[in-house]
Amino acid sequence: MKLGVFTVLFSDMDLDEMLDHVASKGIEAVELGTGGYPGNAHCKIDELIGQKDKQQAFLEKISSRGLIISALSCHANPLHPQKDIAEEADLLFNKTVQLAHELGVSVVNTFSGCPGDHENAKYPNWPVSPWPNDYQEILKWQWEEKIIPYWQEKAAYAEQYNVKIGLELHGGFSVHTPANLLRLREQCGPAIGANLDPSHMWWQGIDPVESIKILGRENAIHHFHAKDTIIDQPNVNRYGITDMTPYSEMKERAWYFRTVGFGHESKVWADMISALRLYDYDYVVSIEHEDGLMSIDEGFTKAIDTLKPVMVEESIKEMWWV
Repeated sequence: MKLGVFTVLFSDMDLDEMLDHVASKGIEAVELGTGGYPGNAHCKIDELIGQKDKQQAFLEKISSRGLIISALSCHANPLHPQKDIAEEADLLFNKTVQLAHELGVSVVNTFSGCPGDHENAKYPNWPVSPWPNDYQEILKWQWEEKIIPYWQEKAAYAEQYNVKIGLELHGGFSVHTPANLLRLREQCGPAIGANLDPSHMWWQGIDPVESIKILGRENAIHHFHAKDTIIDQPNVNRYGITDMTPYSEMKERAWYFRTVGFGHESKVWADMISALRLYDYDYVVSIEHEDGLMSIDEGFTKAIDTLKPVMVEESIKEMWWV
């Protein structure tokens, strides 16, 4: 396994400065944003796509520092009911898959998206209750008319380029739990998998180790994010887990993101790493920093300090004791 970083947190650095910085910290892989919510600070897709010479120079910058690209990420909402937003996200996804193929990157990360509740809707509608029955009708329409048809087409597109799709299981989007992911994968095929982020499991009340087992049994983990979450139970009692308090109002929130090790101790992270290996995930653990209590570099450094000792870098080839 390799320790990586989602480089969006260093968007104020240019590519060379960022690569030097993360390599100096012992990072082995970079996950690069190509647009959408993560931005494209370190991977200008329109400058690289179809440009072999520029791609070679780009890859040389990365490999010369002992790094690989774990994924290209274009998190957006391709199912947004406003067509201009959806079309922009869809075009970005297609370009990102093509560029991933040209660069030899195996995974493209994104969100599943979330549609509206009818053809003329203006905003996404994320049903979180089975009753009143209107919500069940909305959910059925979304999956049958929007989610499954779109991702069937995109899974086939990605397979043409030998690229896997890592959908981040994130609240607010239609695919946000292991069950959602496996439902879509059953309809669309193995190109669909998870970019599994435990921080989003915790606040939904899902044990990340168990989510790894559920998805791992189906070989459905394509990429893994490392980000922590703290649950503030008194605020949960007040607001519930679907808390709409702004992220910036941390004292009032039911839960908020922390850097690795500041929501859950290292043993919990060791259990997750072990579960990943038990279910044959031997790829990258990519640090994502969204901690409102410490600087980017301090949070990044502390995440490395927590993860380095529990990473399984070399798996045993044979059980010599049996």
